[in-house]
Amino acid sequence: MVTIKDVAKYAGVSVATISRVLNENGYVHEDTRRVVEKAIKELNYTPNEVARSLYKRKSRLIGLLLPDITNPYFPQLARGVEDRMQQSGLRLIFGNSDESQQKEQDYIQTFVQNNVVGIIASTNFPGMDFYRRLKIPVVFLDRISSDRPAVYADGREGGRIAAQQMIERGSRQIAVLQGPAHVRPAQDRFQGAVEVLQDTGVTYEVVQTDSFTLDEAQRRAEELFVSFPETDGVIASNDMAAIAVLHEALRLGKKVPEDIQIIGFDDIPLSELVSPSLSTIRQPAYDMGKQAAELMIQLIENDDVELKSIQMPVQFIQRGTTRIKAEESI
Repeated sequence: MVTIKDVAKYAGVSVATISRVLNENGYVHEDTRRVVEKAIKELNYTPNEVARSLYKRKSRLIGLLLPDITNPYFPQLARGVEDRMQQSGLRLIFGNSDESQQKEQDYIQTFVQNNVVGIIASTNFPGMDFYRRLKIPVVFLDRISSDRPAVYADGREGGRIAAQQMIERGSRQIAVLQGPAHVRPAQDRFQGAVEVLQDTGVTYEVVQTDSFTLDEAQRRAEELFVSFPETDGVIASNDMAAIAVLHEALRLGKKVPEDIQIIGFDDIPLSELVSPSLSTIRQPAYDMGKQAAELMIQLIENDDVELKSIQMPVQFIQRGTTRIKAEESI
């Protein structure tokens, strides 16, 4: 690995001169600057961003916190963030909290110690004090906040759409997976679905879940069919939960979508690959990540961010776990 000392020796100058060129701090003769830049290029030298940030008291580093990297939805968010950040010469430090408040706090501390200039967080705890105490910009992603910029999808409308589609396609004994009570987007989805079900008078049951993890989804899927064996439609809190329900329904010998219909939420890539493929409410995850990055860049550059919260649209994706309506078969 090439070091700053290697560059200095190659260019025939001091380490201090290399540092001044890299950090744009102090006078360097133009001829010397060209020699140093040529050496950096020929040696393919990459400065250590953390070291540079400590020297300059600022950096080009952004902290990105996600709650569960095993869920394919969150890497889609991350890719959107990363692609937009790279366009502006920014780099990411990543943390996976596993939906743990303590682990999340530890990562926030690590971000601050590495002198990040901002944090983008898909957190389950947006109201916690450690976010309020931060002196750097924070943007919440796929989460809702009253006092910080946020980018999120219209979960309530997504819940409404899921319930409407389920009813229009013939289900009358519907189970709704509520999602974690402390995660606002999950509750918005749940409330939207319940509003429609109550308005139409369709019978429904509620299955509460404590997290979005796959293990939790599998346990709740098993409980669902034991507690409510007559269920003929399931509105899941996310695609992972929906896939767990699909797996359990097929294990029990149920035909999908003839005996039971299933609608997920997110539209992760896996949704198209399971059999039958999963009908779902699509969130524009990649675009949400890019938009969160755009907000962060504006905050870092001290631009006025007039739109503090950005709500993005959702749409129903018809696949194999819901029946075809008459007008769709024409």
